[in-house]
Amino acid sequence: MSKAAELAALIGSQTALSNRNLIINGAMQIAQRGTSFAGLGGNAEAYYAIDRIKHLSGGTSAGRYTATQEAITDLAGFPTALKLACTTEDTSIAAGEFFGISHYFEGQNVQRIQKGYSTAKSLTLSFYVKGNASATYTAELKDTDNSRTNGQIFNVTTSWTRVELTYPADTTGKLNNDNALSFALNLYLHAGSTYTGGTFINGTWASEVQANRISSSNTSFYDSTNRTFFITGIQLEVGEVATPFEHESYAATLQKCQRYFQKRVFTDADAIWVGANFNATSAYGVIEHIVTMRAEPSGAYSGTLADYKYYSAANTKTPSTMTINSRNSENSSETHIDWSGDLNSGGAGWLRAVGTNAFVQLEAEL
Repeated sequence: MSKAAELAALIGSQTALSNRNLIINGAMQIAQRGTSFAGLGGNAEAYYAIDRIKHLSGGTSAGRYTATQEAITDLAGFPTALKLACTTEDTSIAAGEFFGISHYFEGQNVQRIQKGYSTAKSLTLSFYVKGNASATYTAELKDTDNSRTNGQIFNVTTSWTRVELTYPADTTGKLNNDNALSFALNLYLHAGSTYTGGTFINGTWASEVQANRISSSNTSFYDSTNRTFFITGIQLEVGEVATPFEHESYAATLQKCQRYFQKRVFTDADAIWVGANFNATSAYGVIEHIVTMRAEPSGAYSGTLADYKYYSAANTKTPSTMTINSRNSENSSETHIDWSGDLNSGGAGWLRAVGTNAFVQLEAEL
């Protein structure tokens, strides 16, 4: 695209020059949970590898896959992509099976769409994609507040191509203005007749009917252990034109992701928190969240209890139990540890990592 064409696209999009991408982590830069996960599939919904990309699997499929944050060098401007690779094929597709990846939106973050109003806006989805062979998949926008969907097919080749899909405005069904799930982007890579057996209308908003959601021409990602799927540069914006991808700094993207998930890794002797002895055998401390989280998070510690030590005055204790509770707060999490032995009630202390296996993670995903 020439510079003049890029400028024309931005002007024609009728949207802001910055903050126009509704997708968080569309360039696949952030992978707090880890960069590689194997043996995925079955009947599960969870986040793996790339932050803000949720994996959806339903039914009884025997198909399995790996998900990795892949370093790439063949697409200028994008050093990383999400790679999915089939490891166990499933060529006998049961009716209720499906598999895909999604991006979920808080209602308060998609009010600019003006969905449900007479002034509702069109949306344009774009992304870069490739695979080991040609394939056809379905990209669906879903209004979860009003159970309305709009799906379109897209094609994959063995070379990077930019898919550009425009979805018309929907004047039916307003989106809730809150921090709960209101809107979703779903990319379906495998589905049975429960979802493909009806009448698929490409690019039209309609009340959700399961049989009409996915095109019957959808390729099955599980048709061969050679099957791969690469994707990066996902952008969803207001308007009828796919503008150039909106790159942002790594730090800015990380902070957006940390609203939903935060992971802190500690090395030997790192202080995790400072707290106080509640009584002779327990203590409390506080972990301040890096950014305000979407909602009260659930928390977990890594490793074994031997990966942590509690220091109070000249005493050192290995915890016998350890829990995290956010106490209805999006800004900090209360931690509680117990041990055997006696310490002074009311005394101060600090929790420290031992070795390299300690980390704390907090999750407030949609």
